[in-house]
Amino acid sequence: MAPSTSSALTLNINGEKHTLTVDHRTTLLDALRERLDLTGTKKGCDQGQCGACTVLIDGRRAVSCLQLAVAAEGREITTIEGVADGDRLHPVQQAFLDLDGYQCGYCTPGQICSALGALEEHAAGWPSAATTDVRPEAGVPELTAEEIRERMSGNLCRCGAYVSIVQAVAKAASAEEGATA
Repeated sequence: MAPSTSSALTLNINGEKHTLTVDHRTTLLDALRERLDLTGTKKGCDQGQCGACTVLIDGRRAVSCLQLAVAAEGREITTIEGVADGDRLHPVQQAFLDLDGYQCGYCTPGQICSALGALEEHAAGWPSAATTDVRPEAGVPELTAEEIRERMSGNLCRCGAYVSIVQAVAKAASAEEGATA
């Protein structure tokens, strides 16, 4: 008898548990969109290069088109649908809205999830390729436009809204700093 090529699994998405049976080869992106009707996460290149499918897994950004659904079991997955607090937008979402950090909007969910992860990485003191002083004693690097561009470089926008995206991420970072101060 051939081994089964599918498994029942439970995914914790946006604080809710979803149990489903999937083929072992099913990506997290396809499970989200096609099995759970969470269509905010977009399918772009399906090769991990455009960032349209970016979600947060245990608070870290991940391109869901390269993540197998079975490998995400037991982890906390946040999609764009889980970012807002009810009707109250997250500061990153509000900044994208206020500063036109979108044009057609297709890449926006992935951009927002990536910005959330990038801001967490920055706040934790993780350097980027744009960080000039990576010594631990240097502390958290200043969140310059160059830092933001580097940290968001895995997310493409075909409309070219990059200037507004950088401004939105900077505004959200300032709003979050003000909220924690």
